[in-house]
Amino acid sequence: MTKRNLLLCLDAFGTLYTPKAPIATQYSEVAKSLGLSGFTDADLTKSFRAAFKHESKLNPNYGRATNLGSEKWWTNIIHGTFAPHLSEGQAMPKDLAPKLIERFNSKEGFTMYPDVLPLLRKLREHGRESGGKVVVGVITNSDDRTPDILKSLGLKVNPLRFGQTDAVLPLDPGDFDIDFTVMSYDVGHEKPDRRGFEAAEELLRTTIQRSSASNKVFDPDSWHRIYVGDEYEKDVQGALGAGWHAVLIDRETENIPKDVKWMDDMPPGSLVDVFAEVGAVGFSSLAKLTEWLPLRP
Repeated sequence: MTKRNLLLCLDAFGTLYTPKAPIATQYSEVAKSLGLSGFTDADLTKSFRAAFKHESKLNPNYGRATNLGSEKWWTNIIHGTFAPHLSEGQAMPKDLAPKLIERFNSKEGFTMYPDVLPLLRKLREHGRESGGKVVVGVITNSDDRTPDILKSLGLKVNPLRFGQTDAVLPLDPGDFDIDFTVMSYDVGHEKPDRRGFEAAEELLRTTIQRSSASNKVFDPDSWHRIYVGDEYEKDVQGALGAGWHAVLIDRETENIPKDVKWMDDMPPGSLVDVFAEVGAVGFSSLAKLTEWLPLRP
């Protein structure tokens, strides 16, 4: 019997990687190297949150909604974070925003969770052994830096991304850890809006058509569609609303929603069978999810 194919997409920030140190700590380190002082990490945390909230309301989706652009968007947030802590007449250092933007564009500012690579390797193994195809994507609420961050962290990332489908690609999508990326900055809408998931389905079709030597019509019903993220409202509810199955990764294991079936204490079996009964499941780590691979449909 032909086994169904697997499209598994993951969130990025909070699921695949996290700041190396608290954002306020890293902001403080760079600022103090440029001569600023007179603030604590707690001060910066408070002013960063206020600046982020203000800028997100004024220029949604990392500045894309108002054509501001992500670099200027982040510059406004950085300046808004430090402006309350400048003394009268003190100028904002010219290098402050560029240095922080550069830091958070790479592994200098972020670290990848140790359970990411084992999951991605297991997915590729599953694809080779199951008789079906496996495509791995990223769907994330972010600006356009995500592929660069992932590559800096050591992942092999296909250049295919939503909004830029003219990239020259190798025939075998299995050459990559990540086959495509979908960012809200390119889609124009943030999760839980279903359009991010629909963009992923569009890129799946592109990936399969480019890598297939056959002329078979692409059949979306032949694919399991699973989304993995760390936020209930944006990731789980977004995926379910788009007709996908959802996996919640809650590394703190606190306040698990009632409609998410917690799986940590269950012996590994067929995740497909579990999804036949519930729409969303939860694990404390990607390592726990990996124990349930292959899917065994």
